[in-house]
Amino acid sequence: MAGQRVKHPSVEERAAAGKERRERTPVSSHTAWVPAPDRPDPVALLEEQNRTRERDLVPVRHGRMLVSPFTFYRGAAKIMATDLMDTPRAGLATQLCGDAHLDNFGVFASPERNLLFDLTDFDETLPGPFEYDVKRLSTSFTIAARNNAFTHDETRDVTLAAVRAYREAMAVFAQMRTLDIWYARLSAEQLMEALDLAVASQKGKALKKARSAAITARENVAKAHTRDSLQALSKLAERVDGKYRIVSQPPIVIPLRELGVSYGMSADELDHVIRQQFRSYRASLPDDRRHLLERFELVDIARKVVGVGSVGTRTFIALLQGRDQHDPLFLQVKEASRSVLEAHLPKSRFSQPGERVVRGQRMMQAASDIFLGWTKGSRDDRYLYWRQLRDMKGSAVVEGMQPLGMTLYADACGWTLARAHARSGDPVAIAAYLGKSDRFDRSITDFSRRYADQNERDYRSFADAVRAGRLEAITGI
Repeated sequence: MAGQRVKHPSVEERAAAGKERRERTPVSSHTAWVPAPDRPDPVALLEEQNRTRERDLVPVRHGRMLVSPFTFYRGAAKIMATDLMDTPRAGLATQLCGDAHLDNFGVFASPERNLLFDLTDFDETLPGPFEYDVKRLSTSFTIAARNNAFTHDETRDVTLAAVRAYREAMAVFAQMRTLDIWYARLSAEQLMEALDLAVASQKGKALKKARSAAITARENVAKAHTRDSLQALSKLAERVDGKYRIVSQPPIVIPLRELGVSYGMSADELDHVIRQQFRSYRASLPDDRRHLLERFELVDIARKVVGVGSVGTRTFIALLQGRDQHDPLFLQVKEASRSVLEAHLPKSRFSQPGERVVRGQRMMQAASDIFLGWTKGSRDDRYLYWRQLRDMKGSAVVEGMQPLGMTLYADACGWTLARAHARSGDPVAIAAYLGKSDRFDRSITDFSRRYADQNERDYRSFADAVRAGRLEAITGI
C-alpha cells in the first residue's frame, strides 16, 4: 500500500500562504467578539458532560468550579469549545492542546532527568485552528489577573504579554532549521535566570515584592525535584502485614479493595480486570520501555480525584514495586473520552481516545514521559491512558502571583505554546499570518477581555444553578 505523498513547498510559498490567509481573515477580525444568538445554555453543557462521569464525584467537580470565575473557567473547556466554533480562523492547523489555560503548564523531568517547562495536559488534544489554543491561553491570563485583583491596565498588559510572546516566538521558529525547532525546549533553570534578570530591574517596593516572588518560584522548583515515587509512597501508602498498600482517603483516594461494589464487581473480579488492562497497556509501549516496566510488579490500585475539569472522569493511581519495597513506581491512569473539540472539528483519526491523547502529547511536548501509553477500559465505551504520577512535576501558584511574576509566566507560556504549534504546524505560514506589528496581540487581547466577561456571566449562571438545586455541589474538597 503506497504511503501518502508529502508536499514540500518552498519557504517563499509557505510565507505567501500565510499572507494570503491574513488577507482572507485579517488579524483584526478577532476583535469585538460577541456570543452567538443561539448560544447553548452553559449549565446544560456541563450537565451533558456529567452523564458519563462518576456520580459521586460530580458534586466535587461542581464544588471546585464554584470557588471563583477562574476555577470555573478551568472546568469549562466544553463551553469555550462551543463558543470558538463560530470565531474567525485563518485556516492554519496545528496539533492543539485543546485546553491551553495557564494552569495546564508546569515543570517535569525529561528522560535525561532535566527539569523542563512545558504543556502538561492533553485530554482535549486534536488537530485544529491554532487560534483556539491562543485564545484559550490568553483568556486564562485575563481571568487569572482579575482573580488576583490586578488593575485594568495590569490585566491588559499581562494578556498582551502572553500573545506577544507567542507571536514573537513563532517569528523566531519560522527562521529556524527544522530539527532545531524539534529540539527546542525551555528548562526550569532558564526560567529562573529570566526571573532573576527581571528582579534586578526593579526598585523600591517593587523590588521587595519581586524578590519574594523569586524566592517562592525557586522553592517551587526545589520542591519539584523531591516529587517522585518515593515521596508519593510516603504520602499515599501504608505498610500492612509487612507490605505496602494505598491508604484509603475517601472521597479523594479510594483503594481497589473498597471499589468493587461501586462497579458491580467483587474485589477479585476488579483486580483481574485491572491486571488485564495493565498487560494491554504494557503492549502499547515501545519494546525498551515495556521491558523496563516488566521489572515492576503491580501491587495496588486506587481511584484518585485530580484537577478541576477532570473530576468525575475515571482516574486511578497504581502502585508498582521493583527490586523491593523501597523501589516503588506510581502510575496515573486517566480516562480518555472524545475531545470537546470533536463536536465542531473533524474527529480524531485515532479510534481509541487514549491513543489520541498520547499521540498528541508526544507531538507537542519537547519530551514526554517514558511510560506514556494507552489501553481500552473494561467496557466498550471506556478508554484510558497511563503515565507516571509524579516525576519531578510542579506547577506555578497562579493565585498568589503579582503582575511582574504573571507577566514572566505569560512570556514562558506563550513561547511554549508557539514551540508546540511549530512542531506540528507550519511556523513560516503562521508567522507570516501573525505579522510583525502588535495588531494580532491587541486583537486577541480584546477577545480575551470580552470572553472573560462572558465567563463571569456563565459563572453566575452556574452558581445560581447550584443555589436553585439544579446542580449539586460539595465544597472544600
